[in-house]
Amino acid sequence: MANPLLRYKCGAKSNLFHTYLSCNKFLLIFAFIWSNAIFTSCAQKHTDDESRKSKEQEPILQQRNKMDTATFGAGCFWCVEAQFQLLNGVSSVTSGFTGGTIKNPSYKEVCTGTTGHAEVCQIVYDPTKISYDELLAAFWQTHDPTQLNRQGNDVGTQYRSVIYYHNKEQQTLAEKYKKELNESGAWAQPIVTEISPATTFYKAEDYHQNYFNANGNESYCQYVIQPKVEKFKKVFKAKMKIH
Repeated sequence: MANPLLRYKCGAKSNLFHTYLSCNKFLLIFAFIWSNAIFTSCAQKHTDDESRKSKEQEPILQQRNKMDTATFGAGCFWCVEAQFQLLNGVSSVTSGFTGGTIKNPSYKEVCTGTTGHAEVCQIVYDPTKISYDELLAAFWQTHDPTQLNRQGNDVGTQYRSVIYYHNKEQQTLAEKYKKELNESGAWAQPIVTEISPATTFYKAEDYHQNYFNANGNESYCQYVIQPKVEKFKKVFKAKMKIH
């Protein structure tokens, strides 16, 4: 990420609505994936009902306490973090780097575009409150997945659209929705999102964490992140945390 003031001067504000999806498209894609998520949840409930008859069933309390992890890259991790923090069921969002060739990279090193890392957010969530399907629905709408190695004025392989899956089920769901969204014509151009197995995650420097909440008055936060957050709140109104 470049200096926030520099990015604003380079036209981040004027290009904002050109680079992001319209509200109607947000709602269309949201409904598309959400309906699939609901169907999956209903099917899973039936399976769970049957499994309760088995003596080998895991205790319900243990199931409820089990957390899961999702890792997404969708451009600037400041933007991604600010949106996923809002979702009910998300316990924590950590900004960092993964997918590269060197250990413990610094932000400065990743910004050169030579380490192979992507800016990502590692999301810890409670699957009894929010499903991976629902997180994918949010992911597709946090950015433009048809832009290769960039998001708006943030250009470079470190800003690539990517899903790092942690198990076979996540891989299957990610590939399924990518295929179906491409076939649906939700975007005029094909989705270029990379889908790869999760590798070592390196937490970014402390000043990158909780960035929007801590630096809301900065130009980049006001003109780039804030509009995305407001649009996200409208689309995912039913899934917002209650404060």
